[in-house]
Amino acid sequence: MIRTNLATRPFYNEAAVRLWLAVIAILAVSLTIVNVQRLLYYSTSDTELATRASRDEQRAVELRADAVRLRGSVDAAQVEAASSEAREANDLIDRRTFSWTELFNRFEATLPADVRITSLRQSLDRVRGIVLTISVLARNVNDVNQFMEKLSETGAFADVLATDERMNPESGQLEVLLQAVYRPSSVQAPATSAGKGTP
Repeated sequence: MIRTNLATRPFYNEAAVRLWLAVIAILAVSLTIVNVQRLLYYSTSDTELATRASRDEQRAVELRADAVRLRGSVDAAQVEAASSEAREANDLIDRRTFSWTELFNRFEATLPADVRITSLRQSLDRVRGIVLTISVLARNVNDVNQFMEKLSETGAFADVLATDERMNPESGQLEVLLQAVYRPSSVQAPATSAGKGTP
């Protein structure tokens, strides 16, 4: 067997080298194409976002200018005057719809025999509504407590509280000042022989 190389030029496997060079070239071209595509996409997207941001900023400036113009056109004194007039109108409506007859019918149905009402005052609270201040004379605390409980049980009176109590020197009885929130529309008034109505 001959082991010497008789060729004048050594033999190289050039096909394998060319194949690897072709693969590397194709890979490089593919990566370049992908990078160019991404660059174009991000460049277009960035331009669109910048345009949209600019448009939104312009819109915000316009809206701020409109708000300043509208605030300047509103007269605070006129708004306050209108609000005050609306409050007065609501107070008048509340007073007009308040039925003294209905209130006295409720007192008649709940007042114990040994308790007398000596004075009654109505006021309007913007948060709570109609607030009644009731001055009563009674023989003892139990009678007053019974009256307060009966008022609460009607459902038309809430937050029934005794705000002051003292002995009346003239009558020798207990004088108590009660306060209660009155909601006449929450329940139906009791019927009496005197009838019902609004004075």
